[in-house]
Amino acid sequence: MLTVWYNTHCPVCDAGIGRQKRRLIEAVKAGRIEFRDINLEPAAFAGHGASLEDIRRRLHATDAQGRLLVGADVAIAVWAMTPGEGWLAGLLGNPIALPLTRFAYDRFADLLYAWNRRKGRW
Repeated sequence: MLTVWYNTHCPVCDAGIGRQKRRLIEAVKAGRIEFRDINLEPAAFAGHGASLEDIRRRLHATDAQGRLLVGADVAIAVWAMTPGEGWLAGLLGNPIALPLTRFAYDRFADLLYAWNRRKGRW
């Protein structure tokens, strides 16, 4: 079970998660993955030390054991579950590529967050 928290106020984030939901419809129906809007439950990650702004900036998720995943690690976990995208998880999530994947994700997330703030989305 993977519970992914994302920001529906970001049109890029919302579109990306919408695409993944469509690709993962069977996993959603089976309860293996759930997508939740942080704007509906802004204090959901307070127990993990993550604020609403943290989740607006980067994807956050919890796995079946309650472990916290953040940023690129969430994307990799979702790709690993998505039919036809396991190769992407393997390529970008391997021990050699992972530091670069995390760096690239974080820089993109920072730019996206700043763009959304300029647009007044929150």
